[in-house]
Amino acid sequence: MPLRSTDRGWPARAGVLVLAACSLPAALGGCAAAIVAGVATGAAVVHDRRPTGTVLADEMIELQAMHLLHEHPEIAGRSSISIDSYDLVVLLTGQAQTAEVRDRFAGMVAGLPKVEKVVNEVRIGPSLDLSAASHDLYLASRCKLAIANVNLPGFDPLRVQVISASGKVYLRGLVTAKEAQAAVEQVRYVPGVTEVVKLFEYLPTAP
Repeated sequence: MPLRSTDRGWPARAGVLVLAACSLPAALGGCAAAIVAGVATGAAVVHDRRPTGTVLADEMIELQAMHLLHEHPEIAGRSSISIDSYDLVVLLTGQAQTAEVRDRFAGMVAGLPKVEKVVNEVRIGPSLDLSAASHDLYLASRCKLAIANVNLPGFDPLRVQVISASGKVYLRGLVTAKEAQAAVEQVRYVPGVTEVVKLFEYLPTAP
């Protein structure tokens, strides 16, 4: 199966995360959604190698990008785009009706504060139906289970993020080269995976 690489080279209290998220406009869905995001972030930081401030910044980038979609129905109504930020690099997946819609939104996201790079993987075509979207979620869950089988000293499978889009699986995380390769080897053999895209950030190699 083909591989493609575009590699680059207690935590903060949940209450702090909630207050920061609630500073966004109410159009995001109010503080109820922000509370959920804040608590989830607080729990995730326990397993994360990113600095706490970076984790919070990534959460805020995703919220701000979703707000952009809300503010621009001419884009939201002609696309089904998923937004995932890791270490200030935003991955866009999903579908858009035209290249103009896809590229316009990617440009808007690139202009958000703290965004260092946008990886635009949005495909041109109709939005996925419920069955296809459910399959992506199922495939991602199977890949996560597979990564849990990695047998390396000190490896934490929760440090690897998995995003699935139409059979293509994107792997993200701050990992060692050995951890990255081991995760890829587990995922590439999961039934339904058509391609593995590595978007890892690598820890420096010990001298």
